[in-house]
Amino acid sequence: MSRPRSQAEYLARLVPPSVAGLNRRSLLAGAAGAGALLGTGALAGCGDSDSGSGGDAKSVSLGSNQSDPKPKDVVAKVMDGFKTSSGVTVNINTVDHNTFQENINNYLQGKPDDVFTWFAGYRMRFFAAKGLAGDLSDVWGKLDGYTDAFKKASTGDDGKQYFVPASYYPWAVFYRKSVWQQRGYQVPKTLDDLNTLGAQMKKDGLNPIAFADKDGWPAMGTFDILNLRINGYQFHVDLMAGKEAWTSDKVKKVFDTWAGLLPLHQPDSLGRTWQEAAQSLQQKKSGMYLLGLFVGQQFSGADLEDLDFFTFPEVDSTIGAKALDAPIDGYMMARKPKSKDAATKLLTYLGSKDAANVTVKNDPSTLVANSGADTAGYTALQKKAAELVGSATEIAQFLDRDTRPDFASTVIIPALQQFIKNPKDISGMLTSVENQKKSIFTS
Repeated sequence: MSRPRSQAEYLARLVPPSVAGLNRRSLLAGAAGAGALLGTGALAGCGDSDSGSGGDAKSVSLGSNQSDPKPKDVVAKVMDGFKTSSGVTVNINTVDHNTFQENINNYLQGKPDDVFTWFAGYRMRFFAAKGLAGDLSDVWGKLDGYTDAFKKASTGDDGKQYFVPASYYPWAVFYRKSVWQQRGYQVPKTLDDLNTLGAQMKKDGLNPIAFADKDGWPAMGTFDILNLRINGYQFHVDLMAGKEAWTSDKVKKVFDTWAGLLPLHQPDSLGRTWQEAAQSLQQKKSGMYLLGLFVGQQFSGADLEDLDFFTFPEVDSTIGAKALDAPIDGYMMARKPKSKDAATKLLTYLGSKDAANVTVKNDPSTLVANSGADTAGYTALQKKAAELVGSATEIAQFLDRDTRPDFASTVIIPALQQFIKNPKDISGMLTSVENQKKSIFTS
């Protein structure tokens, strides 16, 4: 799935219409341009909230937010594969990203499609805990090719599975091989190495680290990786869950470290989109860029073949550099699909290596979750990315998927942007975050 193209689209994806008693209109007040999205109509689901196991077993409906041309075409081909193997027709209800995410809460409480696209992490558990998603534990009993990490990412707070993973994309530091070979740069193994490399890139006339946060979410990736490197995975997920204090010395150390790196970042980042930052890497104006694998969307042909990456270097030798962000996208089932039999058949197929093979064949930019898929057609970059995730000791889902949606949108986005503007008031910023966290997490 593509990342959002604007802050308004990001916020529309992130926050259900009602979270923790907050009205969506007030929740997004103040976000530039977001108000224009609030008049969109509700999703037109095909399911029946009053039925469950019956229905027409010859058809099943899918609510999809894969509205961009390429992923939309891939979804259609995957569903054709299911029809060929099962004889069951999938009626695809494709809705643009904004409308789908903006109306998801009302959609699931009304008459949703039997199956729908969604995300692993907190946003999956949120709807499972609200009783708005179907239990897929039986489906998981028929699946193979998934690591324990993928199963854990598909599991709700009650220990049941509610999600079938389809694809994922790791975050790493991307660079152009030709530039590094020309300059004699070496992959940094430690934070000191990274600082030394950045200083040399500056001397060579490059922006050491491409950077953009106009859309609100990209800076979350930098916070995530620094917190994972400095404080470890468990502290990170506990912080996201509201169990640790943002005013702690551990969090302050993350921002102190980040403040030391900011001079290496591309300036004026709050006025730049991730695509523009990626283009600076593509144009050889920046030396490296911390982003998801989707950065490759801004490259093609020989430029794409020239793209490589390394995992963010070690900061603390006792913690290492094995944890990373690797968001997972996939499918869920409505709580009462019109035909549960057809819906579970579809989800079992979507979790199979056959479905993954269709995706691999038709989308060279995607990493599929099922390890049984034929990945011979992967590019070198895809193969390396898959190996990186496979070697990770812990996998985070990305800040906006690992914490409460309202906390991420109304607190973290402005806090990180405030920090980028003024990195000298870390204590004041963190005190504000902690106070707002207490209010939100206790509501």
